Amino acid sequence: MHMALDHWLLEQHRLGQGRPLLRFYHWQPAAISLGYHQRRWPERWRSLSHALPHPASGNSPQPLAIVRRPTGGRAVLHQGDLTYSLIASGFIGSRAQVYRQVCEFLIQGWASLGVPLGFGQAGRGYIHNPDCFGTATAADLVTPGGAKLIGSAQLWRAGHLLQQGSMRLNPDPALLQQVFGQVDALPQLPPGLTEGQIIAALTTAAGACFQVEFAERQLTSGELAAVAALADSFRLPLGSESESLIKP
Repeated sequence: MHMALDHWLLEQHRLGQGRPLLRFYHWQPAAISLGYHQRRWPERWRSLSHALPHPASGNSPQPLAIVRRPTGGRAVLHQGDLTYSLIASGFIGSRAQVYRQVCEFLIQGWASLGVPLGFGQAGRGYIHNPDCFGTATAADLVTPGGAKLIGSAQLWRAGHLLQQGSMRLNPDPALLQQVFGQVDALPQLPPGLTEGQIIAALTTAAGACFQVEFAERQLTSGELAAVAALADSFRLPLGSESESLIKP
């Protein structure tokens, strides 16, 4: 539903029926999201999707959903992360320039929490790595020690922007190992830092960067129904003939 909702919200904004929007969300149960253009992923994910435990279920097996994002990039494991989506328009500059403009609210927000961030450097193995967090590119935000904290990607529609990003807060190393076959450097965050504090800091920073005041809004039942009608288009059922699998 998350990907369908972001796609629907972008369309509403494009049609002039929505204001700039910033939202934060989790994935229940854990899921892997693929970049829009990512057509290949490791074959082992087929079995993991049927037998991954989830704490909320008392460690009973839970399917690991695989969905496709409307934005680009590589695969992201959504477990122990906080995802954000920003929808806005009216930017000036190239897409690369706009990307850095948008990321400024992330940099300022995390700086206010005592976590300095900067842009990473592209690794040669990025194009061969299905894991978005496996390498840090010039588009990613990393800590001074080089650990990737935030990976983001964009979708543009007639000058209207959807930027989605995952903030790696408290991932399960064992689950990362199962999915990607390795565990890269994890960011070290201040002790006691809560998600509520993170969301508040990023919302304040976004308001200052974009000179807007965000207000909470709930979707109507009709809007939720419209989003639900789009959900299937972002799901990737395992075993379907449309899958393109590679061995690890």
